Amino acid sequence: MTMYSRPNASGPCESATAVHKDDTFPGADRARLTVVVLTYNRADQVVDTLARLSALPDRIRIVAVDNASTDGTADRIAARFPSVELVVAPSNLGAAGRNLGVARVTTDYVAFCDDDTWWGAGSLSRAVAILDKAPRVAVLNARVVVGEDGADDDTCERMRDSPLPMDGLPGPSLIGFMAGACVFRTNVFRKIGGYEPRLFIGGEEALVSLDVLAAGHEIVYMDELVLHHHPSPLRDSAQRRRLLARNAAWVAWMRLPLAEALRATRDALLIANREGALRLDLLALLRGIAWAASKRRVVPARVREMRRIVHEDDARRAQQEAAPPSFRSTSPT
Repeated sequence: MTMYSRPNASGPCESATAVHKDDTFPGADRARLTVVVLTYNRADQVVDTLARLSALPDRIRIVAVDNASTDGTADRIAARFPSVELVVAPSNLGAAGRNLGVARVTTDYVAFCDDDTWWGAGSLSRAVAILDKAPRVAVLNARVVVGEDGADDDTCERMRDSPLPMDGLPGPSLIGFMAGACVFRTNVFRKIGGYEPRLFIGGEEALVSLDVLAAGHEIVYMDELVLHHHPSPLRDSAQRRRLLARNAAWVAWMRLPLAEALRATRDALLIANREGALRLDLLALLRGIAWAASKRRVVPARVREMRRIVHEDDARRAQQEAAPPSFRSTSPT
């Protein structure tokens, strides 16, 4: 059957092709969690990821969202994985493609991964158990292990040492999460509205994180949840840096105090200039700021204080790392 859905997370509507398959995973009819996998033009990688997810002992459903790939990704998924629900976006929606996947979710919880990542055995079952017992928590961020040697991702090491008080939470409190390494309460993701299509990709989690916290929920790092990441070489680092900076500016104009919005705008301009793309990016950045300002809703004091604590701790750590070893506060006296 073919259906169409808009790029939001509230439920099926119009605009993306959905291919429905019967559930054949053991216990899938009793699953409490669905994994949404986002892919674009990485057929080999997503086939490998889906094979690994399909082999997990956890009771899960799987939805694969193909962001209008041109390399035959959708056909390969449909042929190889009849138990996976496949949604084909009408165009490359970037991070907002995940919204199409969540629109197909019927379980309490939804986990996300990309085409070059997969969840470790038992982690998703453990995530369900943690969220069942922690009603304040809306998002769990997993520990990401990178490459064949399984080294912890630097971001996760920083999350593990979060300066925010735990206050009865199951793990360290956070002000953000990693889009491809998290588990959400499905109803919270939908209430927040999912990912903003205009941000496309690059730091797309920032707006969602701010809205989750502003709504009174918590984001928590869980070291015991494991996600494997074998980074694809198919990346454009220069463009990604510019998108990260541009999106940071737009999000700041939507949710943060004016001083932060101005700093983020300055940073976006500096990065575009350094990448030799100032003329190319300037008009789009300014138009985006006008759009973002029309959606401005500054986060409450609680969230601003959480951000202050984390950013001051980041600055302290950066100062320690830059100082000669004998002057670092962690060195023996």
